[in-house]
Amino acid sequence: MLDDRPRAAPEPAPAPAPARTARGLRRRWLPTGLLLVVLGVLIVIPAAMVLLAAFSVDVPRPGNITWELTASNFAIFGDPQTLRAFLNSLVIGVVATALACFIGGALAFLAARTDIPLAPFVYLVGLMPLFLPSYVGALAWSMLGGPNAGLLNIAQSDLGMSLPLDMYSMPGMIFVFAMYYSPYTFLMVHGAMSLMSPDLEEAARVHGASSRRMLGLVSFPLVTPALIGSAMLSFILIFENFPVAQVLGTPGGVDTLPTLIFRLLNTSPSRGNESAAIAIVLVGVVLLATWLQQRMLAKRSFTTVTGKGVRQKKVTLGRARIPVFLAVLGFFFLSIVLPVLALVVVAGQSSPYLTSLAQLTEPGGLDFSSFSDVLTSSTFLEAGWNSLVVSLFAASAGVVLAFLCGYLVYRSKASGRSLVEGVSMVPLALPAVVLGMGLLWTWLVMPVPLYGTLAVLVIAFLAVQSPQGFRGVASSILATDRDLEDSAVMLGASRSRAVTSITVPLMKVGLLSTFLLLLMLSMRELTVPLFLYTSDTEILSIAIYDAFENGGALREAAAMSVIYTAFMFVLSYIPRRLAR
Repeated sequence: MLDDRPRAAPEPAPAPAPARTARGLRRRWLPTGLLLVVLGVLIVIPAAMVLLAAFSVDVPRPGNITWELTASNFAIFGDPQTLRAFLNSLVIGVVATALACFIGGALAFLAARTDIPLAPFVYLVGLMPLFLPSYVGALAWSMLGGPNAGLLNIAQSDLGMSLPLDMYSMPGMIFVFAMYYSPYTFLMVHGAMSLMSPDLEEAARVHGASSRRMLGLVSFPLVTPALIGSAMLSFILIFENFPVAQVLGTPGGVDTLPTLIFRLLNTSPSRGNESAAIAIVLVGVVLLATWLQQRMLAKRSFTTVTGKGVRQKKVTLGRARIPVFLAVLGFFFLSIVLPVLALVVVAGQSSPYLTSLAQLTEPGGLDFSSFSDVLTSSTFLEAGWNSLVVSLFAASAGVVLAFLCGYLVYRSKASGRSLVEGVSMVPLALPAVVLGMGLLWTWLVMPVPLYGTLAVLVIAFLAVQSPQGFRGVASSILATDRDLEDSAVMLGASRSRAVTSITVPLMKVGLLSTFLLLLMLSMRELTVPLFLYTSDTEILSIAIYDAFENGGALREAAAMSVIYTAFMFVLSYIPRRLAR
């Protein structure tokens, strides 16, 4: 029989205490909020300054940020000079990227998959252009291939030849870009080829495919992700590169978007709003290239690494073994030996007017006192000290910031973790010339008197290098098991003590490698400091650039470049030593 008596409604569950809920929200959002504030000051505000300037009638100034918006700044793209600079950047980027990928991919294939002589040396040849900053290589090739007084043109004249070499041209720029950006393709393709399982190649051989057909249909297509990834990276870096374009393009009247932006900013009166409008288009091209990369690799599988241990079969070069090795030596000579030799010769030539290389063999033709002059000059010592201080502080602070961001993203349950990762990676989409503009306006407007100090350079390097620092530390965090840290917490240690006593020591090698990477990047950086340095905060890369731009100090520029290159080689050796 059914019970018709009314029943009491169930009591609702007690609502959580408001104080406890608010405390939990603060605990989940507080670390994220603090890091986002830091990243916002470093990255978001400078990017917003460029965006605001592009749509404003005036550039941001202390006490005067104009909110009157306009789209008239983009009318500069109706100027034939701007369109020519855009096309130049596009042509140089595409052609130089194709050549860089060919050089890097060929060297990677030779080092990883063939029986070429001295394969470890070939591997080193593929890497070495990475240790010579591209703008130092551009300086060296301007001394080698200058149309009027280039060493190679003088040598041709001595030999009675008339094949003039002009590096102040688009072909000259493409040549330099291709050499000094080929290591990016080399590293990525070499890694892919070294990990590739040979099962598919063996299957192709079993079915009668020749080595050439097997490589074309199986091996090379399997490294497509590495090739496309390195191509997009190289294109973005070349497209946004300012130093090489300034050194080799400006003397020959070849404008690119970065050099046009820099020139508009330095005209009188400054045309900062139009520069910002061009910068927005530059960012748009970078984002488009990134989207195309993702689109090209979507819905395709390239998995070849399995759990089965395998040994790859080397491709036999046959008669081409020695000629190919000679071609590798030729690339090594063009990318490293000849540029460094040119810098040494220019630093040592006693006369600025060289009409024949025979003058160098005459008594007093070579005088290497420029090296001692540079090493004892107050300008070099001050610039070197500033570089060391800024680089050490930027690398140290960069590792700390990257560790905090990486730990929050991959080890905590804090809210907004993905937002921290996204903001940390934003500088990848911002060309250095764009971020430099934004940092300049930011620290002119900020009510903190940092502009004109070394601190603003440290902040700038932190912003520019945050993606590299985050990725370097994140890979170490992901490779470190958190069980030991959790065990320490279960045994009574606080989380902070477990991190400092367990996690950080386990990540020591990864943290040190990231520190050295950020140190090298800080020593190499030229574009961003150009917007922020003063006569009191000049660093070594700026000192070399200024000495070269001042034609009367060419010997000093060459001597500083040789010393700087030697230091970079030593610095690059440390991570390889640690890896052993």
